[in-house]
Amino acid sequence: MIPVPLLVCVMGGWCAVYLTDTLLKSSVKHRIRYESWLAGRGLMLSPFHVRWQTTMFNRLFAYCARINPRAQYLWFNSGLVFGVVAMVGSVVLLIRTLQQTLAQMTSDNPRMGNQQTLQVVVPGINLPTSQLAYFFMALLLSGVIHELGHAVAALREQVRVNGFGIFVFVVYPGAFVDLFTTHLNIISPVQQLRIFCAGVWHNFVLCLAALAFLFLLPIFLFPVYSTGGGALVSEVVQGAAADGPRGLSVGDIVVGLEDCPVKGVEDWSSCLSHLSHSPQTGYCVPSSSLQPSWAHGRAFKRLDGTFDCCSNNSLTDLCFSYMKPQGKNSKEREYACMPVRKMVMGTQVCRTDEDCTAHTEVASICVTPSLENQTRFIRVTHPPNTHMLFVGYPPHLQYAVSLTNFVPRFGFLHLDLPVFLETFCKYVVSLSGALAVVNSVPCFALDGQWMLNALLEATLVTVVTDRQRRELIGFFLLLAGSALLAANVALGLWMVTAR
Repeated sequence: MIPVPLLVCVMGGWCAVYLTDTLLKSSVKHRIRYESWLAGRGLMLSPFHVRWQTTMFNRLFAYCARINPRAQYLWFNSGLVFGVVAMVGSVVLLIRTLQQTLAQMTSDNPRMGNQQTLQVVVPGINLPTSQLAYFFMALLLSGVIHELGHAVAALREQVRVNGFGIFVFVVYPGAFVDLFTTHLNIISPVQQLRIFCAGVWHNFVLCLAALAFLFLLPIFLFPVYSTGGGALVSEVVQGAAADGPRGLSVGDIVVGLEDCPVKGVEDWSSCLSHLSHSPQTGYCVPSSSLQPSWAHGRAFKRLDGTFDCCSNNSLTDLCFSYMKPQGKNSKEREYACMPVRKMVMGTQVCRTDEDCTAHTEVASICVTPSLENQTRFIRVTHPPNTHMLFVGYPPHLQYAVSLTNFVPRFGFLHLDLPVFLETFCKYVVSLSGALAVVNSVPCFALDGQWMLNALLEATLVTVVTDRQRRELIGFFLLLAGSALLAANVALGLWMVTAR
């Protein structure tokens, strides 16, 4: 469900704005002055919607439209081709997404939801409230670049731009350009298509630019941040598995998980995934050092079939299993409750006793933590501190900490700067790409409506000479596209909020 505090804040804010607007417009004394103030600043208010429009950027748009006309001709023609391809591709993608959603609705596998290319985003549910600022900034930037493309393309085709504006609908920001309709209607369909396709084309280019910046970020930040030396801990969730005096702290550099080296965040995730799907590793312990400390206890079977031998719920002891030294040819195992940190610190990992004898001449035995099936014992290496010892479900460790690939070269540098740039670029890639796809759909009230109408006028005029028939064909295509998009949004919202 949507978080109640967030819903109360949004509804309360809009109610306060709408109530104030209604009172001022109903006031005999303040009505004229208030409406003049709104008109002078280009503001318009309606329930859950506020819009601001200005002409101050018209000169900037006109200047951009005059830069290198030949290059811009090729640029917007490339946008035309991309727009037509994207219109077809968006329909295919929506059909595929709808199939995935329907398959997920009939499946109990929770991982199928992560396989969808497009997902409905609802703040506070599948979008963390801590990242709302990234979401809204990236969405606004994508909208502004989208409308910049429309404005420049329109001025190139001799269509007047009345103004540029920004709006907020409920909580979602956006941008728009107001084009002079008379000029737009008298130009050719190909010219119209260049204008209508320019928005999604610029969103696609912005997506590629953000992706390139994200890929080259280590090079840009190389003078002040290093990479490849481990994963830097930027945040530890309070009370989580990695928190505590012997846990991880902000500023620690993780270089390994068991025998899996960690050079960055990607290695951290892949190592945890590998450890969670692999059998529990053992540790080579000299037999001579183990003998005095073996505390033989009666092992009892857990509900999942595994064994435990530490019945006192000690935080320092753990049940280990090992092959009987006298019976290596048999599969009989013994269990002993041992002090975990003493047993595993500085020891080599193993699978069998032979792995221990292959690396040392000292008689050693391979002891393995006896844990529940989904639980793992993991040593986290973060020098110069001693190992952090984790016992639990590996994904819990992944959710307990936030890491970054960038390690500051100087003490005064902030840890969050690379994190901010990385996160913002990822949101720009996702949202700008999503806007390019959604706006390409032949759907009423989206760019795809005007792109489809202009495309039909440019291609079917010699095949279907009757204009009304062309409009009828366009209407049914738009109806189908609108139904497809509405089905994706409705089912996507149901999947996000109801399950």
